Formats: sequence, structure tokens, C-alpha cells
Amino acid sequence: MTQTKRSTPDTALLQALRSNLSLLGELAVRYEIETQPERPGDDRPVITCPEDVGRLLAPEMASLAQEQLRVLLLSTKNHVVGQRVIYQGTIASCQVRAAEVLRPAVVEAVPKIIICHNHPSTDPTPSPEDVALTRKLAQAAQLLDVELLDHVVIGGAQTVSLKDRGLMAA
Repeated sequence: MTQTKRSTPDTALLQALRSNLSLLGELAVRYEIETQPERPGDDRPVITCPEDVGRLLAPEMASLAQEQLRVLLLSTKNHVVGQRVIYQGTIASCQVRAAEVLRPAVVEAVPKIIICHNHPSTDPTPSPEDVALTRKLAQAAQLLDVELLDHVVIGGAQTVSLKDRGLMAA
């Protein structure tokens, strides 16, 4: 006679928790969610200008074969408290919903954000679509009481700030 292990409520609960943790880990990897967010400290980068954004993100983004849009989450003193990849597009475009871009700021309760994306062509000149998206995001961010500080385009070794070019306001 084979003895079967009886499942107690505690054993069933532990099995369910292990299963859920495994699933959450897979989702975190798939959707690039930070499972151990950065802890506050003096070693966090501070963003004071578009060049700071370029120094932080260009080493990764300049050589991407597809457009990618990221959001930098900033504290009240412009310390980078997080970074999220929002969209991975094609070689020439990236479809974006304002809700998806602003969600990390709302969830993390940060007061400021900077949007950044790359141009695989290495020409950082903002397109009319980039300008329209920036204006749309600025309006949506304002409604959520999140300050959109800038939208920086990385093209090769160059960066362009839509704010510096006066292209953020309608």
C-alpha cells in the first residue's frame, strides 16, 4: 500500500505562494520590472541637463537597432530613483500610449520624469511625431501632477533636448 502525502491547509498555502512567486519572477523578467528597486542614497545620479541624460542612457541606447522609449523617474531634487523601458518599437517608430508612459511615475509616486528615446539612424533630430507625442505627454502629466522635465532624443553620440529647442509646449 502506497502512502500518499496528505495536503494540509498550510502545505497548500505554501505551494500556492511558491507558484505565485515563481510566476511573478517570470513576469518581472519578461516585462523588465525591477524586483529590487534602487535604495535612496547619495550615489544616485542627478539630472541637471540633457547631457546628463545622454551620459546615463546613451551607452546602452545609442547602438540599439530599434527605437526604444524609456522614462527616468526623478525625486524632487532630480535624483534618478528608477528607469523603465516603456516601449520597444521598430527601426523607425515607436507606438506609445500616454497612460503607459506615465504609469511608472504614478505607481512609484515620483514628482518628475524625463522621457528619452533613441533614433537608430543616429540622427537625433526630433520628428514631428516626437514633438506631438511630447506635447501630448506634457498635457497628460500635468493632469496627474507629474512634471515632465524634458524629452531627450539620443542619436549615436548626440542628444537633442526638445525642451531646449522650445518644442514641449503647444
